[in-house]
Amino acid sequence: MRNNSQNTYDAIIIGAGIGGLVCGCYLAKAGMKVLIAEQHNKPGGYCSSFKRKGFTFDAAAHSFGSYRAGGNFRNIMADLGINETLKIKRANPSDIIITPDFKINFWNDTRRTISDLVKMFPEEKKNIKKFYNYFTLQKSANIFDITKLKDKSFATFIQSFFTNKKLVNSLSFPIFGNGGLPPSLIHSFTGTKIFSEFLIDGGYYPEGGMQELPNAFVNFIKQNNGNILFNSKINKIIINNNTITGVKIENRSIIFSKYVISACDGMQTFRTLIGKKYINNNILKKLRSMIPSLSTFILYIGIDRPFKNLPAPGTNIWHLSYYDLEKMYYHTKRADFNKVGGYMFRLSPDKKTILAFFHAPFKNTSFWQQNKEKTTHDFLNRIEKLIPELRKHIAYIDAATPQTLYRYTMNYKGADYGWEPTLSQLFHFDFQDYSLIKGFYLTGHWTAKTHGIPGVSYLGRNTAKLILRQEKINI
Repeated sequence: MRNNSQNTYDAIIIGAGIGGLVCGCYLAKAGMKVLIAEQHNKPGGYCSSFKRKGFTFDAAAHSFGSYRAGGNFRNIMADLGINETLKIKRANPSDIIITPDFKINFWNDTRRTISDLVKMFPEEKKNIKKFYNYFTLQKSANIFDITKLKDKSFATFIQSFFTNKKLVNSLSFPIFGNGGLPPSLIHSFTGTKIFSEFLIDGGYYPEGGMQELPNAFVNFIKQNNGNILFNSKINKIIINNNTITGVKIENRSIIFSKYVISACDGMQTFRTLIGKKYINNNILKKLRSMIPSLSTFILYIGIDRPFKNLPAPGTNIWHLSYYDLEKMYYHTKRADFNKVGGYMFRLSPDKKTILAFFHAPFKNTSFWQQNKEKTTHDFLNRIEKLIPELRKHIAYIDAATPQTLYRYTMNYKGADYGWEPTLSQLFHFDFQDYSLIKGFYLTGHWTAKTHGIPGVSYLGRNTAKLILRQEKINI
């Protein structure tokens, strides 16, 4: 362990997103002196909230999964005792998919969901049960057990169960929404994890808003003698003889540390914070070819009062106007938003706000300056078809573009999920175990392993375990 010098720590974590916070909690719990440096003025990254005109909005994350008994995220919360400090509720149904022909409810009782699907698609009865049985059997499997999913797209996986194309694409739409890729491009591992952890076991939400979740992790770290600096952008990771010695924070002196864990944007980490001197040519070549995930366009709507046409509070509503997800992805990449044909919206549990989003490419500042107002207007028109007279009850409205998301998180090109989870990019071994620099670790969704609150939490805990193993500390 390091000494108690104010300027010296055992571990410094860059970024106070959920992955970095979970990593910090486990290290602090084990007795290490931990510092988390966050460039924003609050913790959480995409899993944060903000206030405008008396309304509280969740920035991007709208709910989480894997909180069932034995779920990875539930286990982490229990390990840290945080589940006792938060009141977690679950919407029922957690998600609804609305298509031109039918509506699919994802009930908390999976048997009810299966029953509904069988009634809508009687010819797929055996396949529906077989499909859900697959996830029942996988619940106890290790998150990286991908033997049956290796080198397969989610399209290949789901089409091995079903023949009805409308059913295939409807069930795949929330996968697209939560993963940023159509079924033909997204890795089957990512697709199946989204289905199991976001849809079968999704819809959880902390009372008071999503900000309560990172705040709880911050409180745990502080209670265990850790420290968090906000408005503190890291300029450089300091390395001597291929060994970590600390970090340089903007407008401050060097802070020393034995370990540095990057829980922030991968491109920034390697190109700027570490620099070419300590990165081999193979990594630089890979970075040039790696593609970040899509970003999103998000609407934040405050309403004056509850009214007749509002949906059930807390439920994620996925609206699909046509079934061709490959075509939807094509229009998304081209920023042809009127032809995208799919979006998600959610009424907050307190019935005061609506969050709505669809995927969008990054583009440049000029593009969004010219198109933000029109995109907001057109998007609102689409939502009002499902929520008649919504405009009459709007007390506040604003939108976040991919440029907005980049500004607040510094995620490369405003990416939602790190690198695109394609077959060629997921489980990229160069980012999994970067051992060229002693004391350096990368965690979170830029490791090209998994994403979402349950995924990055799992990775944060695993990174902490690797460090504690080095320190010969058992937890």
